[in-house]
Amino acid sequence: MDTSRAPRAGEPAAAANTPAALPAWRPLALLRAGVAAVRSPDPLLRNGHLLAISSLINAGVGSLFWVFATHWYDEDVVGLSYSALSATLLLASIGQLNLNDFLIRFVPSAGQRTRRMVLTCYLVSACFSTLVAVGFLVLVPKVSPGLDFLLTPVTGGCFVAATAGYAIFVMQDGALTAVRRPGWVVGENVIFACVKILLLAAGAALALFSGILLSWVGALAVSLVVANFVLLRYAIPHHEKTAPEAERPPRMVKYAAADYFGSLFRMAAYTLVPLLVLNNLGAEQSAFFSLAWIVGYVLYLVSRNMGSSLMVEVMRSPDRLVEHLLKVLRHSGLLLTIGIVVIVAAAPQILSLFGAEYAEAGTTLLRLVALSALPNLLVSLAIDVARARRRLRWAVGLQVAMCVLVLGLTKVLLPVMGINGAGVAWLATMCLLALPLLIWRSRWLTAGSGAAS
Repeated sequence: MDTSRAPRAGEPAAAANTPAALPAWRPLALLRAGVAAVRSPDPLLRNGHLLAISSLINAGVGSLFWVFATHWYDEDVVGLSYSALSATLLLASIGQLNLNDFLIRFVPSAGQRTRRMVLTCYLVSACFSTLVAVGFLVLVPKVSPGLDFLLTPVTGGCFVAATAGYAIFVMQDGALTAVRRPGWVVGENVIFACVKILLLAAGAALALFSGILLSWVGALAVSLVVANFVLLRYAIPHHEKTAPEAERPPRMVKYAAADYFGSLFRMAAYTLVPLLVLNNLGAEQSAFFSLAWIVGYVLYLVSRNMGSSLMVEVMRSPDRLVEHLLKVLRHSGLLLTIGIVVIVAAAPQILSLFGAEYAEAGTTLLRLVALSALPNLLVSLAIDVARARRRLRWAVGLQVAMCVLVLGLTKVLLPVMGINGAGVAWLATMCLLALPLLIWRSRWLTAGSGAAS
């Protein structure tokens, strides 16, 4: 729940826009395969599909949030609010210390230590995220003057609360995934998306400039209460009784520190681009970029979700890593190919739901982001394999390279190509990283005997 997660909104009813050139049986076959996978006794595909369904449902419902936002608020407010939320996501990623991936990695074999591990991660993350958010507000006049609206007591307090709350929100997804309860990840994401819309409507009715930000804070609070009641009252006790308890792995703190270091670069690539767009092109262009990115990023979430399921199952059966990985590559590759074809063909129609100006400005960008999702599958799974095998130099190196390439290319291309430059940056980066992974696949795909405990 992707420390690494982007704003939870996205593709609205893309299936209805399937191009006529696509054979009719393919979407139906994919749907049947998806239903079969959810019902499958194989927890790798079942849990991975449930996590993907969670993202898709949340994206479909969440897209309504941005449709309403673009109709109830002007472009400047949407652009500023999205940039503020992007900063929240980046700061939450910094503040939560990548402990969501830590939970996915170690909870499956934690046994009776599970509750203490989860609550300790919550406490550390909430405290550090609060400090990071307050520090950012102090630096806003220098690092991002466009976000100076956050410096009032109400919006500033909401910003800090949203940062700390989102850090725990991401970790609760990781904890639910690790104890094999992805169905509740679906439920809490639906709650989050629906409550956001209700609170957004209230904010618009009251003509609140910070209504978008306030709606996120309120929805986070509701979702946190519901999901953690289920997690702590039912899911963790069951896991502690039934899951095998392995010997405490050595050097867990060292692992967490290195994993956290790499994750910062990955999340920076996801969340700093909107701030680059805001600072270089202004609030209106930031709004156009933001909505296209939200839709395209849904495809990235498929890779992240399947990777999370892969990690959980590999920790339970380390000797099956390569078998599980190849299965995920085949299955996710087909799913992403269909999704990319649909989004590339229907990009103008999808973005027109937010307004004609969004379709005019963001269609090319959306297509570029969608195309980048296929090479990203290989990059994302290579990082997960390296983490499972404790080969963190590989994992950190890939994430550093991703960050440097995306931000560097975006900075160079924005003045020349506008927001489309960011899409070119993402597509070029993913291809540059995926190509050597494909050529030298034996070095990371089959090297080693399995996952380290």
